[in-house]
Order: sequence, then C-alpha cells, then structure tokens
Amino acid sequence: MDFLLESLLASLDLILAMDREVYLTVWTSLYVSLIAIVFAALMGVPAGLAIGLGRFRGRRLVITLLNTLMALPTVVVGLVVYGFLSRQGPLGHMGLLFTPIAMVVGQIILATPIVAHYTLGAMSASDQRILPTALTLGASPTQGALQLLLEIRFGVMAAVVAGFGRVIAEVGVAMMLGGNIRSYTRTMTTAIALETSKGEFAFALALGIFLMSVALLVNLFLNLLQQR
Repeated sequence: MDFLLESLLASLDLILAMDREVYLTVWTSLYVSLIAIVFAALMGVPAGLAIGLGRFRGRRLVITLLNTLMALPTVVVGLVVYGFLSRQGPLGHMGLLFTPIAMVVGQIILATPIVAHYTLGAMSASDQRILPTALTLGASPTQGALQLLLEIRFGVMAAVVAGFGRVIAEVGVAMMLGGNIRSYTRTMTTAIALETSKGEFAFALALGIFLMSVALLVNLFLNLLQQR
C-alpha cells in the first residue's frame, strides 16, 4: 500500500511540475488521435449516410461487414499497415514507418468503421420523413442529405467522439507503426507499457492519470450527446 501511495504522490509531483516528457507524450497522443479522427469523420460520416440512404443489393452484407470492422483487433491493423509501409512493402520507399503519419493511418482504419456505424445508427433512429419532405419541398438530393445530417448532428457528433475514444486508448497500432520513439512517436499507452516494464511506476501512473482524464471527458461528452 505504501508503494502505491508513494507512486501516486510522485506522479502528482510530475504533473504539477509540468514534467516535459510527460506533457510531450500526452501531446503526441492527442494530436495524432485528433488528426486521425478528423480524417475518419470525413470518410465515416459520408459512408454512414450513403449506406443509410442507399437501397442497393448487398446492403445487408455491407452493414454486417461494417459491424465486423468495428471490432478490428488493433494488432491486426498494425500488422497489415506495417506490411505496406515496411521496406519490403509496396509503400516502403515513402519512409513512413515509425512516424506519426503511420500511426495516423492505422488509427484512421480503426476509427472510420465506428464513425460510419454510429452515423448509420443515428439515421435509423431519425424521422424517416425528413428526406422525402425536403425533396418534396424542392430540395436537391444533396440539399436533402445535408438537411438530414443537420437533424442527426448530435448522433454524428457522438460518432466522432466514440471514434476518438477508440483511438486515444489503443496501443497495438501505436506500438507497431510508431515504434515508441521517445519525443517523437511515444504515446500515453505505449509509454505506460514501457515505463511499467522498466519499473518507473510513478511516471507510468502520471500518464495513466492523464489517459483516464481524457477517457472520462470523452465519455461524459458522449453521454451528453446521446441524451440530446
């Protein structure tokens, strides 16, 4: 018990002293995840709308595939992207492996199905008369889709928040594609794993406090959006 208390006090000292390495690691996690979720939203929201509005053959199969992709293991995503970006891979000449860009790519793959699924769910729960009414009033299909998107905006925001919560706490992609390079690609999750194995429990605990704080804020915001 004394060990835990001492580690907690030491971790709080690191946070209050604004330890450079702690805050740099937190910043790396945040900016990589924020960039990834922006691109995931740009792809996932239109995909969710297209699936929700479309009436095409194989639609049920596409929805099933989307549900499956939501449970993608992070290490599998990391493995596939690693294969593409490694020296022997088709994109190896770009030198992206073990860079923040590689981590962003992996996190986009993880977050996009989640954003699309939540957007599709928001559409299913919305008033089905919105789009036909807009078209009847003279709106173009694009304008009708935008009006529908406006009506389900809270559901879309919840989709984006859920996707962010998925990528900020993952470790497999960050470790395999970022390489856990100090002051460059080291995120909160990879640093926690490394520092704990090194016996630097206080440092890992400081990062854990930040990670739990981010997770708490994300979940509070998501619950607020779902209530709206």
